[in-house]
Amino acid sequence: MSYAFIEAHRTEFSVRSMCRVLMVHFSGFYAWLKEPLSQRALEDARQTELIQQAWTDCGKVYGYRKLADDLRDAGETCSENRVARLASLAGIAAQIGYKRRPGRYGGKLSVVADNTLDRQFEVDTPDRVWMTDITYIRTHEGWSYLAVVIDLFSRRVVG
Repeated sequence: MSYAFIEAHRTEFSVRSMCRVLMVHFSGFYAWLKEPLSQRALEDARQTELIQQAWTDCGKVYGYRKLADDLRDAGETCSENRVARLASLAGIAAQIGYKRRPGRYGGKLSVVADNTLDRQFEVDTPDRVWMTDITYIRTHEGWSYLAVVIDLFSRRVVG
């Protein structure tokens, strides 16, 4: 950070005086000019791109443990701690659970239909008694609802 400042203000002040004020050695500044990023920093940048790609491929759900497994499966050499550090610096985090949507909880009780079947699931004629069920499926676009109507005589889906 201080080397970049010295580079930006080289035309205004002398390098040695800025190094003295910032308490860095001038030979370190000139070494930084030759090779600004270390091998480790270059490798970190390359692996951060791979982590970003793996995270978007999984739908931005995986955490650092599964991302490290994915990178190892791809033939990359990395530890979980390094992937955790790079993911944290890149702002990558696992999706934990589902968010609860704000809304009204409470209020009037819903109307419950009478139980006319009374758990008598054996039926003699077709198209006389139908049963329904509904389930919720989470997708990337939101919630999808699946409702099924079954004829109790044939045990087949009607709709």
